[in-house]
Amino acid sequence: MKQRTLYIFLVLVLIFSLPADAQCAMCRAVLESEDGGQAAKGINNGIIYLMIFPYLLVGGVGYAIYKMRKNAKKAQH
Repeated sequence: MKQRTLYIFLVLVLIFSLPADAQCAMCRAVLESEDGGQAAKGINNGIIYLMIFPYLLVGGVGYAIYKMRKNAKKAQH
């Protein structure tokens, strides 16, 4: 039951995620003065791309800890 609840939660988070604009105030001020906004979109995509890696690292470490604990629990029984 617990695993099913987690699965449903993850699916809902992925479905209802909203796009994010991730510019600092100074970058936003400079890029808003440009016509077209193509550079602003590129900066936003780059920032979001760079934000993915810390989450992947934390997720990988969390998964490794999960597997170690699961194997240790299995070895005890």
